[in-house]
Amino acid sequence: MTYASVRNARRTASLAALLILTVGVSGCNKLKARDLLNKGVNAFKAGQSDAAIEDFKRATELDPSLMMARVYLATAYASLYIPGAPSAENKARGEQAIKEFKDILEIDANNLTAIDGIGSLLFQMAGTPPVDEKGFEESKTYHQRHIQIKPDDPEPYYWIGVIDWTLAWRANAAMRLEYNKNNIKKQVHDDQPMPTAVRTDYATKDGPLVDEGIADLQKAISLKPDYDDAMAYLSLLYRRKADMVESADERASLQKQADDLLDKIKEIKQKRLDQQQQTP
Repeated sequence: MTYASVRNARRTASLAALLILTVGVSGCNKLKARDLLNKGVNAFKAGQSDAAIEDFKRATELDPSLMMARVYLATAYASLYIPGAPSAENKARGEQAIKEFKDILEIDANNLTAIDGIGSLLFQMAGTPPVDEKGFEESKTYHQRHIQIKPDDPEPYYWIGVIDWTLAWRANAAMRLEYNKNNIKKQVHDDQPMPTAVRTDYATKDGPLVDEGIADLQKAISLKPDYDDAMAYLSLLYRRKADMVESADERASLQKQADDLLDKIKEIKQKRLDQQQQTP
């Protein structure tokens, strides 16, 4: 055997040994990552979110392909976010959770847990003073993304309806407030029709939003006929629609549709209660 052959054989043996070592270390890391994932899940279920986060972080470092650890890490961060709390620390928690969910989408663009997680957090954060209307709109895009992936799920349609009502209700309240400030002797109460000029502006600005919300909530109910939460917001949107129409008869018709939905909700809740009482 020549010197070159011996050298090549040694090199091949060294590479093989290195490969075996690398595979062995990788396999060991994967096992450790799964152990940390299980440990983190137990801590998370026990309400120990900080400890769980450290376990999930370490698990993702040892095995970046362990998607469940990434999902739990983002979920754990999200659990620390307190809706409505305006502190910088709380906002940072929400932003960290969103970042983790977005990291998941970089690997798995159709991960519905991450898509829904971002949509939910953006909605909650947008409603924290000062209210961020762009945040509501951004949240909507993630629910629309869910629909593109799985169009038969009723929940994303519901959330689009909730967002549309939130924006339309805020605009309605702001317009009424502005009018009342400028017309001290002609105050318009919330249950009264809006003045013609205000109504026209409201219909122009928020009409498409209300129509979209109504359509999406109707879709949610068609997919889940006893979806009482969707019915509640559909009732609210019918009232916003009533503020946009000129005809008194059309306004009364929309308000009746809203009232009928409330009656339907009562029936659904009573039926559920009866079923629960009948269950041994």
